Amino acid sequence: MPFALRYIFILLALCIATLNSCRTEEEELIQAPEESLLTPNSKVASLMLKTTSNDGSIDNIIDKSNCFYVKHPFQVTANGEDLTINTVEDYKIVEYIFDDDDDDIDNLTIKYPINIVLNDFTEVVVNSATQLNSYSKNCNGENEADDDIECVDFGYPITASVFNTNSDLISTETFTSDPDLFGFIKTINTDHFVSINFPITVILTDNTEITINSLQELETTIEIHKNDCDEDDDYDYNDDDCDDCNIEALIDRLTSCSNWNVDKLERYGNDYDNAYNGYTFNFYNNGNVSVYWSGTSAYGTYTANGTGNNITVTINIPELPYCNNDWVLHEISEYTKTKVDLRVGGDDRLRYENNCN
Repeated sequence: MPFALRYIFILLALCIATLNSCRTEEEELIQAPEESLLTPNSKVASLMLKTTSNDGSIDNIIDKSNCFYVKHPFQVTANGEDLTINTVEDYKIVEYIFDDDDDDIDNLTIKYPINIVLNDFTEVVVNSATQLNSYSKNCNGENEADDDIECVDFGYPITASVFNTNSDLISTETFTSDPDLFGFIKTINTDHFVSINFPITVILTDNTEITINSLQELETTIEIHKNDCDEDDDYDYNDDDCDDCNIEALIDRLTSCSNWNVDKLERYGNDYDNAYNGYTFNFYNNGNVSVYWSGTSAYGTYTANGTGNNITVTINIPELPYCNNDWVLHEISEYTKTKVDLRVGGDDRLRYENNCN
């Protein structure tokens, strides 16, 4: 057989093999059991949309809106201090400024224009506070139920096989983020046969990873765990200050810095901020604490128990009664100074500060 004919024959054979392979995959998708196909408007598709939709509550200290967030970077003025917000961690700086004094009126001004990212990941340019407020009005209010599911996350990447009956084409789609998967689910329709390539992984609030092997498993898992966590859709930025606090970090901070001062002190509805001016406090790993002022020394003890937002710090210095209490660790701040904020109820407060950072 001449070389040219042999080449054409081989090429034709390859084309036929490829078409047969594609047709086989197409038939497998079409003939797959209905419960294994992701269909538009199905319950599992709806749950996947709610799980991958944009959560706007992360920056409520900035915009007090649960259905969108302000895209970084942007600039604000917090209680007269100009800041550039580059990351999520910078929200804590705004909070530290607001927490510095509980008796003042906190004020935050956004420098426009800004970009906001809506629930469906659409970006919008906002040029004024009035325009921002018009978008805020479309969000559910503080602690009102909303559609997004924040207690379950997908582990990426995720892939899916898709057959489009209009174009007679099969494709493999890969998703590496919530916006990717959200956008895909929004676009599928009755012309698509979609099969998620299992297994996939979902991640719970406590970082537990669950392996999912079918759409039914996925639907059941999201339903079971969708309300496991506090979605933090309120505007109280003080209610989770110690989510990541632990006793070891607290003691390390107290003992690694010397000569702490009392920055804030309120007891029984009275302000004693100046009661211990000139007093220096030193904390030791053995649970002892010493205080020095004007040639005088006093000694006592401290202990810490609990985790997260429920760490109790018990201070007992007999000669300094205003310090003594079973305090709750409210926050460890390391903005311009290191501050350890202890509180009880709505009024009593003891805050130590140090320049050691």
